[in-house]
Amino acid sequence: MSDLLIERRDGVLDITFNRPHRRNAFTRAMYGELRQLWTDTAADPAVRVVVLRGAGGQAFAAGNEISDFVETEDVVEYETWIREMLDGLFTLPQVTIAAVDGVCVGGGLAVATSCDLRVATVASRFGYPIARTLGNALSSPVLYRCAAVFGESLTREMLLASRLVGADRAYAAGAVLACVDDREALDAEVAGLVDGIRRASPVTLRVTKEQLRARALVTETAPPDEEQLLREVYGGPDFAEGVRAFLAKEKPSFGKG
Repeated sequence: MSDLLIERRDGVLDITFNRPHRRNAFTRAMYGELRQLWTDTAADPAVRVVVLRGAGGQAFAAGNEISDFVETEDVVEYETWIREMLDGLFTLPQVTIAAVDGVCVGGGLAVATSCDLRVATVASRFGYPIARTLGNALSSPVLYRCAAVFGESLTREMLLASRLVGADRAYAAGAVLACVDDREALDAEVAGLVDGIRRASPVTLRVTKEQLRARALVTETAPPDEEQLLREVYGGPDFAEGVRAFLAKEKPSFGKG
């Protein structure tokens, strides 16, 4: 089975992250396929809506496949490549929906916040617990996008306190537009959204997305010294310890370098 299940029907592009045994963690190959998919979809006027889901009922996506970092010569360059994929998703002319059922953390949250709309089951949780796991850092545009969606207070809680935010609090903050009981209700909510979007003016939707994109370019641009900061993080002892401990299934011991 493919790690990405893709289905096109009635103007809808359905994408399912299909690695439930790894909580749908993203591999380099998945990111590459998604990059190309966004390029193809942006040029396809037959697609009106893009819906993203996670298989298995336990996770939307639980970050990146950590072993890929070990096999990557330049991790900062790899993170930049991933961010370009996220930008491709964010700039799609179609309306994008993240249907979250379960854990949505790390790279999974970056994908969800790059979508236009989010809906979630009540058991879903969101966060960036990287200060307790990998000892890395987000790129500024990904951090700013999270703050734009969840608000600065919840974003600080996610990153500085390493706490996951429940779907009820995400709904209260406006980060998700619906918080429903289970997967069946989630599918019904998505179907209702899709139906309304397909009956809406494509011109209005496209122009609105372009306007919001222009705003994001002003408020979510990385500072000029971003690359240097990230190279210090990814080349430092905490990230090395985080990767080692994760692969060894141990708790990391940070702050020794």
